[in-house]
Amino acid sequence: MEKLTKTERIENIVKKLKTRKSKSVIYTILFVLVAFAFAYRFWAVSMENNFDVFNIIRNNEQNGVPSYVLDMQKTDGILYEPITIKNNRGFVSGARLPLFKSGQKIGDCKIVSVSHNIDLDTGMHIVKTSGCKNGLQYAEIKKNGFYVPVSALHGNAVYVLEDGIAVLREVIIENRDTQNALIKSGLNAGDIVVLSNIHDGEKVKIEK
Repeated sequence: MEKLTKTERIENIVKKLKTRKSKSVIYTILFVLVAFAFAYRFWAVSMENNFDVFNIIRNNEQNGVPSYVLDMQKTDGILYEPITIKNNRGFVSGARLPLFKSGQKIGDCKIVSVSHNIDLDTGMHIVKTSGCKNGLQYAEIKKNGFYVPVSALHGNAVYVLEDGIAVLREVIIENRDTQNALIKSGLNAGDIVVLSNIHDGEKVKIEK
């Protein structure tokens, strides 16, 4: 049998593909592939439509922004006012003078006297202590009232829940330290103060 050249083999293959039977097979295969591609696409779309995609914005609008809150009740609290002590003496400005009183605790020591006269050398008021170490100390200011974390403050206001909605309410701050603030007015017993990051008018879902 005579061996065909490469060109002759290609020509034979082309001739076979041009026959009606070969064309029918090829078209059938192409039709099946196209039909399968369309069917798969429709199936994928229907599956996507069945998924309940989580949308945090839509969820917050429907169910409320998850937030921690604080039920306002008057409590006995302590704020800590810094004062630098050297040889049992500290110096404070006139604005801070009302925060220091005789007998007030400063850690393990205490204040023995507070001068209402200005020291001519420093222009400050002298606070004398007993048993205090040199360095930065913190005087304890004890008072009963409404306390909120300073992180809940928005300037001179806090967010309060009204019918499940966060409403910004102005308050008067009597005193504060690095952790807490004592509210003089603007809050009432039973008010719910929002501690989490939130915006005015947002619905709130209380986290337990």
